[in-house]
Amino acid sequence: MLDAANHPITARWPAQSPEKLQLYSYPTPNGVKVSIMLEEIGLPYEAHLVTLADSDVKSLEFLSLNPNNKIPAIIDPNGPDGEPVSLFESGAILLYLAEKSGQRIGKTAADKARVTQWLMFQMGGLGPMFGQLGYFHKFAGSEIEDPRPRERYINEAKRLLNVVNTQLDGQDWIAGDYSIADIAIVPWLRGLDYYGVKDLLGWSDFANLQPYVDRFLERPAVQRGLTIPATS
Repeated sequence: MLDAANHPITARWPAQSPEKLQLYSYPTPNGVKVSIMLEEIGLPYEAHLVTLADSDVKSLEFLSLNPNNKIPAIIDPNGPDGEPVSLFESGAILLYLAEKSGQRIGKTAADKARVTQWLMFQMGGLGPMFGQLGYFHKFAGSEIEDPRPRERYINEAKRLLNVVNTQLDGQDWIAGDYSIADIAIVPWLRGLDYYGVKDLLGWSDFANLQPYVDRFLERPAVQRGLTIPATS
């Protein structure tokens, strides 16, 4: 059985309140998904800043919690049947917290299926494709002379933006009511600012996207979650 209070990660990031859920994260698009969700559902938790430096995410302590060396990850000392549980992968954590709290996942089995569908769309589409676009536009990939990788991700990002834009016709949120799918999607839409590609992608041509982002950012829980864990 998982020993939450004495988990190896606590040697580097000790828990001040081990009875609370422990979040190990950094405020990237994937990281803030979990802090926003925790703020939305009001579950007590303690946040630990894990930087993206190898000295943190590839440390033995962090690898003991997430062998894939990516943020975010959690330890919940009050897991299913009262037993502690640890989790990594932001989508899996969102589903876990939604089911634990009974919030932001819909009221019926059909609602849950639709929400999960759009959550998987983000995990398999928006996140990986936008991340690759950022690599080839802003980071080391921008030095590659062959234009084909960059063009591929530009075109795929445009296609995905159109999918979101079309789905938002006539509704405020991606799966009907506000849900973990929105919590997953909008931070990645905001990430396009960081990559400096919004004009390149024709952002203003997608009429539903900016109002969608604005609605999301108006939520007090979102405003809090975007700054957790604090980086300074």
